[in-house]
Amino acid sequence: MPIIHFIGAGPGDAELITVKGARLLREADVVVYAGSLVDLELVKTYAADAEVYDSAGMTLEETTRVLAEAVIAGKKVVRLHTGDPSIYGAIQEQMAELDLLGIDYEVVPGVTSAFAAAATLKQELTLPEVSQTVIITRLAGKTPVPEREKLAEIAKIGATLVIYLSVSMIDRVVAELLEGAYTAETPVAVVAKASWPDEQVVEGTLADIAGKVQAAGIGKQALILVGDVLKARREGLKAKSLLYDKGFSHEFRKGLVG
Repeated sequence: MPIIHFIGAGPGDAELITVKGARLLREADVVVYAGSLVDLELVKTYAADAEVYDSAGMTLEETTRVLAEAVIAGKKVVRLHTGDPSIYGAIQEQMAELDLLGIDYEVVPGVTSAFAAAATLKQELTLPEVSQTVIITRLAGKTPVPEREKLAEIAKIGATLVIYLSVSMIDRVVAELLEGAYTAETPVAVVAKASWPDEQVVEGTLADIAGKVQAAGIGKQALILVGDVLKARREGLKAKSLLYDKGFSHEFRKGLVG
């Protein structure tokens, strides 16, 4: 029996889907895609002849029925998610339903919007002596978060943060971050619809970012990036990676002395 492929479509740009994901889409007979986030043009580009369902208005039971009936009929089936399916993709519950039906599946990773946003900003998220930790998180809203993962608690670490699904609550985000290791001067960037043609970028600090975001009219599909890595280019790198340092030896190169 054929299997179902859960595929990450990438952040928006149709060229940012993986080679494997594009191939499986071209081969698909049936595609169920997250229409609220995945561009229909991407689906049309790679799966022009497939039977297509937009899951934006469907329930878990309805998407499961479409997937199951198609695969039982011997069709090649793709469940297409935005970004990478493992990040806020709600795929675990879908796979659990397929497990109950004895239907096999495979997950094909994709480019999550955090990395598309970093690319837009031309920014490395991990810099020596600045931050070696990147935390992907969200503010509690309609979907709760565990108490130990409240944004104010995570903010105590002071790492590079990439905050999903929270830009509509930017004032609360700022307030909770200021309870942690960040200050009013901590740099922030908000990237809306990273890699899409109508991408927007707003930069500032925790002191002014909320007002700038509201003035720009950004209310959804945006990431909030926070941390001192965002000012490193302006201030100059205090430390560089040892990987390419001429005096550093590793298994592929002997460092120069003197």
